Amino acid sequence: MSTDLPPALLGLDDAFNGFTVDDLDAAEAFYRDTLGIPVERSEEPMAMLSLRLGARSILVYPKGPAHTPASYTVLNFPSDDVRATVQELTDRGLEFLRYDGMPHDELGVMTGGGPLIAWFTDPAGNVHSVIQREG
Repeated sequence: MSTDLPPALLGLDDAFNGFTVDDLDAAEAFYRDTLGIPVERSEEPMAMLSLRLGARSILVYPKGPAHTPASYTVLNFPSDDVRATVQELTDRGLEFLRYDGMPHDELGVMTGGGPLIAWFTDPAGNVHSVIQREG
């Protein structure tokens, strides 16, 4: 595999990802107030959110009625104590998903094989997780 990148891709430190939502105001309130993530909002030329996750920035942009929730986990939030994090988020009003065929504890943490993980959705239906930090 070649490691030679095209000149246009040399700014890898500035690479970022993003996802869509149907309601930017609801998304802003959710990420800022429920999850406690620093959120910056731009207004021009199109209003968008920037989630400040440490040194990373995630773009959240409105797609209105054309939005379709991602069919995969969009963001994974590593935690040293998944159950405590899930409990805190549950206390803030989040509901955690339970997938058929996967064992979950009373909090909704998947307990069968692999790291402890629990999934939840944002107001637009995008799936996120709290996952046990490795190490």
